[in-house]
Amino acid sequence: MAHAAAAEALGIHVTAVASRTPQRAERVAALSGARAVRYADLPAGADIVIVATPPQCHAEDAIRLLDSGAAVILEKPLCRTLDEADRLVAAAARNGGRLLYAENLAYSPIVQRMLAMVPRLGAITHLEVRTLQDLPTWGDFTSDDWGGGALFDLGVHPLAIALLLANAAGHGRPVAVHAVLRGGEGHSSDEHADVTLRYASGLHAHVIASWQATNDHIWDVQIAGELGVLRAELQPAYVLEYNGDEVALPGVTGEMAPVVQLGYLGQLQAMTADLAAGREPVMSASFGREVLQVVLAAYTSAGRAGEDVALPFAGPRELTPLQLWRQR
Repeated sequence: MAHAAAAEALGIHVTAVASRTPQRAERVAALSGARAVRYADLPAGADIVIVATPPQCHAEDAIRLLDSGAAVILEKPLCRTLDEADRLVAAAARNGGRLLYAENLAYSPIVQRMLAMVPRLGAITHLEVRTLQDLPTWGDFTSDDWGGGALFDLGVHPLAIALLLANAAGHGRPVAVHAVLRGGEGHSSDEHADVTLRYASGLHAHVIASWQATNDHIWDVQIAGELGVLRAELQPAYVLEYNGDEVALPGVTGEMAPVVQLGYLGQLQAMTADLAAGREPVMSASFGREVLQVVLAAYTSAGRAGEDVALPFAGPRELTPLQLWRQR
């Protein structure tokens, strides 16, 4: 629904909606004046298709739509395995890079401002990103078919932010990762993850992703250097501080606030601009594959009692995160 709200705000018409049941497709389509169709009917004349099917369907759905001539916004996580990710990257390349990996927080005003302010901090000494909330009550997030739990699905948000901030600070890409995962009662997937990214410079970035937040909802970021500290909250508040002083951000209220603050509006604006210019989005299939490599290495590490696993990930390319974790 956030994607549809962003489209409406930009004057982009939603033409068709497909879902796992005809009833849901009709219900959602009615909200935006679209028509309900089957998955097989897509792109149904649309220029851009948003793929928000379960992760096990992402590769096949996105590749079919790209090859049909549509541009694709592919919801996170990118897919389940590196084999699938390689196929997505290849499909995007042969179709002019017309795939955006929907890491919407990368387009959030607060994250964009942090990235611009990182040079003020001097040499980075601390980086932590946390995303904590309850286990979703919809979807099959804890099923084997999904491919992974909290780190695979929720955790790609804080991982992406950590990667972007560390890179903006001049540390490049991480060279290793170690992780500790724990599952929930009655579920075989992970519901809490503690991950550390190690960089060649010596920086260690810490990421926490959890579905065990006991009614708390916390999304925050802290990055500190020799010259200052940036701290951001995306939820429950929406605030950015530099050395304890609040930093002005674009003001928005009402129903559109989350759509703007969480980056959905900026993401769609960037996608349409990239398509018009014939360039690949910054949040490309290749970036999505990079995040997936970190995820797969983290699950491998957790299955080996938290030992370091080198990046880029050189393990099996056909296994899902859960399958790698269970090899312990």
